[in-house]
Amino acid sequence: MTILALQNVSKSYGALKVTQDVSFALEKGEALGIIGPNGAGKSTLFNLITGNVDVDGGRIIFEGRDVTSTPPMARCLAGVGRTFQIPQPFDKLTVFENLLVAGTFGASQSESEATDRCADILWRTGLSPRANDMAGGLRLLQRKRLELARALATRPTLLLLDEIAGGLTEGECGQLVDTIRAVHETGISIVWIEHVLHALTAVVGRLLVLDFGKVIGIGQPDEIMASKTVREIYLGIDV
Repeated sequence: MTILALQNVSKSYGALKVTQDVSFALEKGEALGIIGPNGAGKSTLFNLITGNVDVDGGRIIFEGRDVTSTPPMARCLAGVGRTFQIPQPFDKLTVFENLLVAGTFGASQSESEATDRCADILWRTGLSPRANDMAGGLRLLQRKRLELARALATRPTLLLLDEIAGGLTEGECGQLVDTIRAVHETGISIVWIEHVLHALTAVVGRLLVLDFGKVIGIGQPDEIMASKTVREIYLGIDV
């Protein structure tokens, strides 16, 4: 069953074509990685899927419904969750309170309904020992974990991860990948933008390559990374 489908989705800012006729489908429970050079249109693609940016052309189908014109909050409530490149938690709230805000507003639950779920998410993301810490005092890995936890608190069926491994050490990256893999194993579908390729390929089953807003290729990770075009565009190798 297809959970997400983009059909010839395009977005331009004046003469600049940021996304050009992007089409792909994500099956329920699948994990798809998106790679491409800076400025390829990856984050814009996420903004189109979440509704934070309006499409100029094409359609976005989520769980069988056309959500192309659906507001961002409605998409969140329907099951589209996301993280951002730079975590921006509520610094003056505790880690648990950050999750509770996401659970009550992003999943339309009462505080009592969200409490048990948020406690479970804290455990699954390794944040239980930090539950009562102020979010503003967290180090980078824990802020990344909190960003993931807040997205999970909205009860997503589709999770969009935007360079969540960026800036982490090798060891920290490995820890976060283990957490993301465990989240994926619960059945949540994932689309993950990332420059840390070994982290990405440890979880995803397919890679999609963007360049100047166009899909250059999509397929198995080994097949994609062996492509002459991908190596020239993404890796900067003259093949």
